[in-house]
Amino acid sequence: MENNSKEDFKKRKRYPFHPHLYFILLSGSFFSPQISAAEEEIEFNTDILNIHEKQQFDASRFSRGGYIMPGTYNMVIRLNGQNLPEQSIVYLAPENRPTESEVCLSPQQVGMFGLKEALTKQLTWSHNGQCLTLESLPGMQAKGDLSSSKLLVTLPQAYLEYSDVNWDPPSRWNDGIPGILLDYNFNLQSIHQQQGSDNTSLTGNGTAGVNVGPWRLRADWQSRQESGSDKNSSLYKKWEWTRFYGYRPLTRLGAKLAFGEGFLNSAIFDSFSFTGLSLDTDDSMLPPNLRGYAPEVSGIAKSNARVTISHQGHILYETQVPPGPFLIQDLNQSVSGLLDVKVQEQDGSIYQFQVSTASIPYLTRPGLVRYKLASGRPSDINHKTNGPLFASGEFSWGISNGWSLFGGLLASDSYRALAAGFGRDLFRFGAISFDVTQSHAELDKEGTKQGRSWRVNYSKHFDELNSQISFAGYRFSEKEFMSMNEYLDIQQRGIANDGNSKEAYTLNLSKQFSDSGLSTYLSYSHQTYWDRPSSDRYTLSLAKNFDLGRFKNLNISLSAYHDRSEYRRDDGMYLSLTVPLSSGATASYSMNSSSGDVTHQAGYQGRVGQYDNYQLNAGLTGSRPQFNGNYSHYGDAAQSDFTASYVQDQYQSFGASLRGGATATLEGAALHRINAPGGTRMMIDTGGARDVPVAAYGLSSRSNRFGKAVLTDVNHYYRNRASIDVNGLNDETEISDSVFESTLTEGAIGYHAFDVVSGQKAMALIRLADGSVPPFGAQVANARRQGVGIVNDDGTVWLSGLRAGDRLTLSWDNQEQCRVTLPDPLKIDSTAQLLLPCKK
Repeated sequence: MENNSKEDFKKRKRYPFHPHLYFILLSGSFFSPQISAAEEEIEFNTDILNIHEKQQFDASRFSRGGYIMPGTYNMVIRLNGQNLPEQSIVYLAPENRPTESEVCLSPQQVGMFGLKEALTKQLTWSHNGQCLTLESLPGMQAKGDLSSSKLLVTLPQAYLEYSDVNWDPPSRWNDGIPGILLDYNFNLQSIHQQQGSDNTSLTGNGTAGVNVGPWRLRADWQSRQESGSDKNSSLYKKWEWTRFYGYRPLTRLGAKLAFGEGFLNSAIFDSFSFTGLSLDTDDSMLPPNLRGYAPEVSGIAKSNARVTISHQGHILYETQVPPGPFLIQDLNQSVSGLLDVKVQEQDGSIYQFQVSTASIPYLTRPGLVRYKLASGRPSDINHKTNGPLFASGEFSWGISNGWSLFGGLLASDSYRALAAGFGRDLFRFGAISFDVTQSHAELDKEGTKQGRSWRVNYSKHFDELNSQISFAGYRFSEKEFMSMNEYLDIQQRGIANDGNSKEAYTLNLSKQFSDSGLSTYLSYSHQTYWDRPSSDRYTLSLAKNFDLGRFKNLNISLSAYHDRSEYRRDDGMYLSLTVPLSSGATASYSMNSSSGDVTHQAGYQGRVGQYDNYQLNAGLTGSRPQFNGNYSHYGDAAQSDFTASYVQDQYQSFGASLRGGATATLEGAALHRINAPGGTRMMIDTGGARDVPVAAYGLSSRSNRFGKAVLTDVNHYYRNRASIDVNGLNDETEISDSVFESTLTEGAIGYHAFDVVSGQKAMALIRLADGSVPPFGAQVANARRQGVGIVNDDGTVWLSGLRAGDRLTLSWDNQEQCRVTLPDPLKIDSTAQLLLPCKK
């Protein structure tokens, strides 16, 4: 033992180790095997074994290579190297070969393979249509491996549907399990002004939901509470349910059915809130390279700030950001139209602007038709309908390998809009689309207005130049053109909230210079109106990594923005230099210029353990000293952030946020962190073992006291991998397979139980009811059918995963023979053996 490395010793503790089974496997040269070509059966020469009763030797489990006893097993199907969800796999004994066994794959399990439709018609079945005849798929191989609980299936790739490294065909998608969820996000901000009144605000938003099969029922809420020290101020409280809705995937149609309150999901018309029904081809069901563009929001914060993104009064996203540039990219791509962005600094100042979202060219694969249908009545955040009954429909048809036609109609009794256009895949030169929309609106006070709007969109990723134009667009609207939003505003208020649009330019461009380590990002929008001054906004970022003497991987970045609208003009820039330190911390310098104020500050950023980090800054704002800092804790139950700022003779402030959720199912419940409220998540079951480290897609957590952990913000319709960190297990925990892969539908609560053996270990002596001992090689399993030991000579066995009161089962001769009940309390003495009677 002294010569073994510490790492090797850890590995022995992580995985079940049965020394006598290991002896059998290593002693093959001392056996005299006789192998039948038909059955591959091996006869062992037991004369060399030191066993007093050689007839008490059960070698049936080792007598045939790859033999699996008839029965039902929980196994993961591994198809061409990719794991499919765990299944109950049945092994049967063929009628004409009773000493053998063969796997029985059901039609449902074969359906998960993603075979081409023409091929499925050629399959043949046995056992009343319940078992696949493997020979009907030439080249197919299926081999069970009980040691890893896997069924290894190999199929020619030509048999399978389209697949991607991170995407599965619909036959493998998982709707998850029933459950309820409650996600929340609270933000507290308290400001004490040196000259002026104090102010404290607490805001919150989140989602409550229920999952039943493929159905998702959701309710969004938001709240706000404010108080001030001024004698004229009063306590303001508001809490409201802002949206009730539900949806479900229709995987055979590649579509999503939604009902209740929602937003019009359109690639042609501007979005607005309504109450009704919709049926849309779901782009997120497509392979990643065929999906749409998700909007991005960028800006620069002057201090620790709260960023709120909303659409028509509904809060879509709210977060705390540190001083400097921010880029928010995880918004739902179904959001379209104008987004309202509010940046509230810790000195109480508020900066607001709008971001125009749009879709990349509406392209469709050849021969396919994508569509979006909706009907209902426009409604507001107070659940009141405020417009006429409408119906809308749009489509895109892939007429050839490169050309797509698309169009749509939005109609009510007093408003109509008709659109038509085409998209062209330019292959190495990107993709482009053009469309025109004609509107007809009948206004109560202004009579009939009609006009046209033209639009051109372009997108391209330049691989050879390592650059990306994620979206570029131009739109021109005639003075009499009116969107549905503008029509509703004029009917109710006499004026359009966002003005009468004339021209709009948008551009998102990124470029990386690999040789020099320089990366660039540009976001630009320009909007002109028929009835108000134009507005412009751009954000430009430059960043470069470099080495300087003994300092490595330094980073210098420059961000600048310009914002001009009818009511304000603001220009600013942010310059920063970060220096990694040998301790793992980072030192930094930054300069922030905005609205005539210039701030210089030096900073230090470090970590406390694995889940906590902090940042401290000190500097000057003009001639006034200022200090600020933030601390973040990534807990298993929630994420918490704390910020504080002080500017001499001006203000001092404090902020805090708490973001998390609760998910409960029939399999258990857990608290967890959350980023996207109401989104897809995966519940991990570690078999009652607590504090087991689990991870997925860069996020990590630990199982709670009940052996449950929930990993959130799972990408739906992507193949997601969850795993257990075997190096983080304690000495009493063992696992046979630490990785699981699954593709979940939108909003699903996935579930997977890892084969974790957790508990005490002990050497035991097992006696049967008549005083004899079980045969050598008999298997011991716990209530979860996990192997916890193999019987040695004289009935001794090394057992793992022991818990007080547990019931163990002994099996030999291919069947269960007797059971052992562990004492409660369970007292294990390292100097003595446990005596365990085994009863029928």
